[in-house]
Amino acid sequence: MLYFVLLILVLGGAALWVNSALYAARANTAHPPVGQLVEVNGADVHVLEQGLDEGPVVLMIHGASANAREFSWTLAPRLSDSHRVLMMDRPGHGHSERPANAHRLEVQAAQAAGVLNALAPGQKAIIVGHSFGGAVSLRLALDHPDLVDGLVLLAPVSHDWGGGGEAWYNKYASHPVIGPAFTRLVPVVGPAQVKSGITNVFSPKPAPADYFENSGIGLLFRPSNFAANAKDVNALRLELAAQQARYETIKVPTVVFSGALDTVISPPLHVGKLKHQVDGLELVKLGEGGHMPHHAYGADVVETIRRLSVPNSGSGS
Repeated sequence: MLYFVLLILVLGGAALWVNSALYAARANTAHPPVGQLVEVNGADVHVLEQGLDEGPVVLMIHGASANAREFSWTLAPRLSDSHRVLMMDRPGHGHSERPANAHRLEVQAAQAAGVLNALAPGQKAIIVGHSFGGAVSLRLALDHPDLVDGLVLLAPVSHDWGGGGEAWYNKYASHPVIGPAFTRLVPVVGPAQVKSGITNVFSPKPAPADYFENSGIGLLFRPSNFAANAKDVNALRLELAAQQARYETIKVPTVVFSGALDTVISPPLHVGKLKHQVDGLELVKLGEGGHMPHHAYGADVVETIRRLSVPNSGSGS
């Protein structure tokens, strides 16, 4: 009997392993690395690019559970006639490799800096960061101010929120013992679950019907990507606690788009504090907005990027 049970467990585990490998292959085929790979600190960063070769540079950094495609059909096309738009997959997301200690915001910002140094040497960029990408954008401005001309932060997470609200599955996915097996289960149930969860992320605005496909969300459920995302999210609170006291040193024009009805983060706990630390921060309050302002308010975000791209345009006071 024991032998039979062990056999079932082994066969079941093998089936999950094969299924997850097949899922990853299908996801990579559906959403291939169509950008360029830039080696930074020994790890390739996948970068999508749109727009003019000689236009003002904009670097866009996506949030948790996402990848660079988040911007490739939303903000980037609106800027393609006037700017050079770079969109990077964060470490371990999309098609970017994950260097050691990539859960640290310092490391993620270093990868972003490497992209700018490689693709736009000698130029400063407007940095656009959504949600988790907002935290990375802030760290980029702190650690590499010579590369940053301005910040446009979309529903950013910026401060230690004191705990609570963490998804249970991220703890399992990042566990050193349980994690490798748990992430093999993710392709079985994850895609169906996230499709229903997209509604909450976009609330109160409706989610675009083609969001899952256009943004390549299926890439998230590859085991390595899901584990990377979990490690990022689990480390974020303490990472923010370590950097938030430095925000007063940011001296570039900074604009924050914040939805009053955001159901993912609490604006008062993040931008509510950030606006008192960054001199001249311009807060764009979206009374009917949620966590995805680059979708419902894309035209306003693009107008802001254009404004900050003009030398001596000033910001936000």
